Amino acid sequence: MHPYRTHTCAALDAAAVGTAVRLSGWVHRKRDHGGVLFVDLRDHYGITQIVADADSPALPTLDQVRVESVITIDGTVKRRSEGTVNPNLATGAIEVFADAVTVLSAAEELPMPVAGEQDYPEEIRLRYRFLDLRRETLHANIVRRTKVIADMRRRMEAAGFTEYATPILTASSPEGARDFLVPSRIHPGTFYALPQAPQQYKQLLMVAGFDRYFQIAPCFRDEDPRADRLPGEFYQLDLEMSFVTQEEVWETMEPVIGGVFQAFADGRTVTPSGQFPRIAHSDAMLRYGSDKPDLRNPLLITDVSSHFARSGFGLFEAMVGRGEVVRAIPAPKTADKSRKFFDDMNNWARGEGYAGLGYVTRKGGEFGGPIAKNHGAEGIAALYAELGLGDDDGLFFAAGKEASAAKLAGLARTRVADQLGLIEQGALRLCWIVDFPFYEYDEDAKKIEFAHNPFSMPQGGMAALEGGDPLSIKAYQYDLVCNGFEIASGSIRNQHPDLMVKAFELVGLSRADVEERFGGLYRAFQYGAPPHGGMAAGVDRIVMLLCGAQNLREVALFPMNQRAEDLLMGAPSPASAAQLRELSLRTVAEAKPARSAGADVTRAVAPSSEG
Repeated sequence: MHPYRTHTCAALDAAAVGTAVRLSGWVHRKRDHGGVLFVDLRDHYGITQIVADADSPALPTLDQVRVESVITIDGTVKRRSEGTVNPNLATGAIEVFADAVTVLSAAEELPMPVAGEQDYPEEIRLRYRFLDLRRETLHANIVRRTKVIADMRRRMEAAGFTEYATPILTASSPEGARDFLVPSRIHPGTFYALPQAPQQYKQLLMVAGFDRYFQIAPCFRDEDPRADRLPGEFYQLDLEMSFVTQEEVWETMEPVIGGVFQAFADGRTVTPSGQFPRIAHSDAMLRYGSDKPDLRNPLLITDVSSHFARSGFGLFEAMVGRGEVVRAIPAPKTADKSRKFFDDMNNWARGEGYAGLGYVTRKGGEFGGPIAKNHGAEGIAALYAELGLGDDDGLFFAAGKEASAAKLAGLARTRVADQLGLIEQGALRLCWIVDFPFYEYDEDAKKIEFAHNPFSMPQGGMAALEGGDPLSIKAYQYDLVCNGFEIASGSIRNQHPDLMVKAFELVGLSRADVEERFGGLYRAFQYGAPPHGGMAAGVDRIVMLLCGAQNLREVALFPMNQRAEDLLMGAPSPASAAQLRELSLRTVAEAKPARSAGADVTRAVAPSSEG
C-alpha cells in the first residue's frame, strides 16, 4: 500500500463500500457525538468523513489532535446510514471507519479559522496566507484562476497565436507609472527596470516577422495603491498581430475572451461573441458618464443643457451661459419614495466632493422640488416628454464643467440604479469602447499630453497631426469593458518613424528625445515595420469577475496589502551592508516620517562625488 494514500479525499463513493483504504490530509472539522467522533478529512480535492468510536484504536489520537494537523488514516469504507447522506458532498454517501491514525504534522493553535468563510482582518489573512489559502472559497478561486489561464492559452493557440516570453530585466520606461529599478552589480551606478508591460518588445516581434504573438505576461508598476489593481505586479494576456485593422483585432479576440467568459459563467448570461456593442468614447462619457460603462444598468444619461439656456432656475441658466453643462439621470418609478430618498442622493453627492445633485420629483403627474418650481411646470413637462419619462418617474441633475458633470452623472447613474434594484443580476455584459481621444489637456501642467497610449496610430495620420486642434484627434485605440471594469486595452500602432516623431512633438518632445527614449523601437521602424496592433487583457480582473469576487486579492496567491507590503515574507526589507557594497549603493534616510514607528524609510542611490 502507498505510504500516504490509496485515494484522494474526493475519490470514494458507494462503489468502494467494504474497501480498505488509506487517506491523508488535514483535519478540517471535528464533531464529538457522545463517544462517536466524526472528523472531516480535507485535501486539495475534497472532504471525506472519518468516524471513530470506542472500538476504534484511532479514537484517542483523533480526540486529541488539533484541527489543521496533517494525518494519515487507515480504515474501511462504510455506507452512511439513511438520513445522514450528504448530497452536497462528492463523498457524501460514505464514511471511513478509522482503524489506525498517524499524525504526520501536528498543528499549533490557529491564528485564524480555516473551516467556514468568516470575515477576518486582512492583515492576519495576508500574514498567514498559507492558512488563508486552505479556505474553501479562496482555494477554489486560485484553482479557477489556473483553469482560466489554461483556457486562454488553448483559445489563443487555436486562433493562430504563438507564445513568446519577453525579457523581465529591461530598460526603464519614461511613460506610464514609476518603474521598479534593479541595480546592476556589473555596471555600477546603472539600473535595469522590471517591465511595466511588454509593449515595445511585442512591437519589435512584429517588426521581426513573428506575426501573431501572445504571452501571459507579468507586469510591474510602482504605483500608489489602487482599488482596481494589485500593488506592484499583475498579469495580462498580452498579444500583438501584424497586417490587421482594429476591426480584425476585435473579431479575433471576441471569440477568445467571450469563450473564456462562457466557459466559466456558471449559469450567468454572457454577451455573445460577435455581438459586443461598440461604443464611441464620447458617447460613453455622455450616456454612461464613464469610459467603463456597466451595461447591466439600464439608465442612460442625457445632456439637457439646452432646456436651461433660458430658465427660471437661475443657477442652471448661469452655468449653461458660461459654457457648462447639465446632465439628467432618470429615477424611474420613484413616486413611492419619500423626499428623504432624493435629499440623501443630494447629500451623497456633496460627500463625494460635488456642489450637489439637483432633482425633480413626480407623483401622479405632479412635479415637485425647487428646480420644477423655478423652471416651471411647462418647461419640466417638455423635458420629461423628450426623455420619455412617465408620471411616477423622478429625475436627477448633474451640472458643471463637462468632465466634472459627466463623472458625477456616471456615479449618480450607478447609485440610483443600485438603490432602486435595477442592476441586471447574473449577467456579464461586455462591450468595446472605441475612438479614444489621442491627446488631452493637463490642467496642472498646462500642456497637451497623450490621453491613452503614445504608440497608437492617430486617425487621419500626418494630416490630422499637422492640421488643426490636437484635442480633436481620435486614435485607433480601444478598451474592452465588462460590468463596469476595464478588462483589456489596445490599439493599432503607429509604425511610421516621422509620424511617431510628429506625435511626440505635439507633447513637447523632439526627434532627439524620441531617439533617446524609444531608441530600439524607433530604429526598428527604419527597416520595414508591418502595420500591427493588439491589446492586453487583465488576467486578474477577468478572474475576479468570473469568480464573483469583490477584491483582486481574492484571486491572487500571495498578494501584497494596499501599502505594497508582503506581510508573509516581510518585503520590502532593508538590504545588508554587504549587499549594498556589492551593488555600489548606499542608502540615505528620508526627512519625511517613517512608515511605521521606529522604522527608517530609505532610498537607494548611486554613489556620487558628494560626501
